Amino acid sequence: MEYVLTATKDEARAGSYYDKIAAFYDLTFKLNGYGRSLDQYFSNHPLPVSRGARILDAGCGTGLLTLALLRNMRFPVSITALDLSATSISAAKKTLDESSGRTQDVTFAEGNLLSLPFADNSLDLVVTSGALEYVPLGEGMSEIARVIAPGGHMLHLPCRPTPASTFLEILFRFKSHPRPQILAETERHFRMVHEYRFPPLHIIGWSKTAMLAQKR
Repeated sequence: MEYVLTATKDEARAGSYYDKIAAFYDLTFKLNGYGRSLDQYFSNHPLPVSRGARILDAGCGTGLLTLALLRNMRFPVSITALDLSATSISAAKKTLDESSGRTQDVTFAEGNLLSLPFADNSLDLVVTSGALEYVPLGEGMSEIARVIAPGGHMLHLPCRPTPASTFLEILFRFKSHPRPQILAETERHFRMVHEYRFPPLHIIGWSKTAMLAQKR
């Protein structure tokens, strides 16, 4: 099956699609335990950033990963949550407003992963989950690498081929990239720090892994 929502720098149909399904998407991922699994991951694998770090959630959706970052940072940072879908951003803002913690650490922006509104080498960490599956992988990875400072990091939660991820591909109209391709594109710009497999009893483990890499 060919999915029709692949983004380019000039056209990004995924944004309008997620405008339509943002509420359903948000409910799905709040009920399935992804947030709790992310909290456990960050507890066991603290992110390699320091006070005041400049962080981007590229493709933030309704804010699941952004909120997990905020819950697990023990010091002030500057997080930008960026997405194509204005409706998803509104949902993420609402969730943030209802949360505890340093909500002032987060700002939101509407934008395209293939044309990030940041200068070269300006960020300490980029996290992304469920966004690179909508773009040509090489272009997306190169754009993420462009904005990360040397020695900075990328945390990528890619989909891996499983029956669960196949179902999600159909439901949310994206296309997973093969793991060898992900590794090859990552290694063009980064040094792999670890590839983490979520526990099989965690629902997130049915479809995703976590790859932490450091820019060369």
